[in-house]
Amino acid sequence: MAHNLLLLIDGMAMAYRSFYGIRDLATKDGTPTNALFGFIRAVQMYDERFKPSHRAVVFDGGLPEERMALLPDYKAQRKPMPDPLRAQLEPINDFLACYNCPVLREDRQEADDLLASLTARGREEGMDVYIATGDKDMFQLVDDHVHIILPGKDGRVMDAAAIQEKTGVRPDQIVDWLALVGDQSDNIPGVPGVGGKTAAKWLGEYGTLDGVLDHIDHLKPERLAAALHAARDRVERNVKLTRLRCDLDVHRGWDALTIRQPDYQALIAFSQQYELQSLTSSFKKQLQPDLFM
Repeated sequence: MAHNLLLLIDGMAMAYRSFYGIRDLATKDGTPTNALFGFIRAVQMYDERFKPSHRAVVFDGGLPEERMALLPDYKAQRKPMPDPLRAQLEPINDFLACYNCPVLREDRQEADDLLASLTARGREEGMDVYIATGDKDMFQLVDDHVHIILPGKDGRVMDAAAIQEKTGVRPDQIVDWLALVGDQSDNIPGVPGVGGKTAAKWLGEYGTLDGVLDHIDHLKPERLAAALHAARDRVERNVKLTRLRCDLDVHRGWDALTIRQPDYQALIAFSQQYELQSLTSSFKKQLQPDLFM
């Protein structure tokens, strides 16, 4: 990996995945630790695999007024966070403090926009950027120097070719593609009847959403062309909803994001507090490697 590599982690997505991916892990008094354990192991795995020079974990800070004004039901379908997961957010932040990992969160800003803005700043600095997230909105950021790390044990790295193979469109067409098909996870309705393959076919023929709309009378099948015509205002709104902001003032100076030695003494005490024995052993090895040779 390149020396100047910025690793960005979608913190809430990782917490949710860890919570549902690991079951029945708790302390003797019943304090849940499944999301905490999975989160820690994922951060360690990313560090070991990618060896970043800079790193940050980014959390949601709420929904931005601009998107709510465009679509009051934006993300309204999402269920409340489970209480056992909510109870683990503070320990996750405590771990990150002991790990000397910067955390970014801005009021009324989604993590996706913070990640996009950090990515833009990293690119300006000549860095390679790897973003750990399962959110397909982030596909729009991918280029020769920006990659997506999908969640999972294999941690598949998605480049531009992989994005096109998965969706049928290039990363620079993702916003237009999502505007047509919608995004169920964000409660954004698309054009009725238009799925990923149809949207990809249209964008393959005409390049952009504007090109598709300019040739709406030539689209096939005709029933879907008629559906697009009826939903034109919705689609144009969807572009504004799905395009990520890259201009937020998130720059803290790259020194603040530089990888730093974790506080292993604090991590040992932390892992012991939450009865995570395997992590306690790994932190002790890092602190006194000679004793484990």
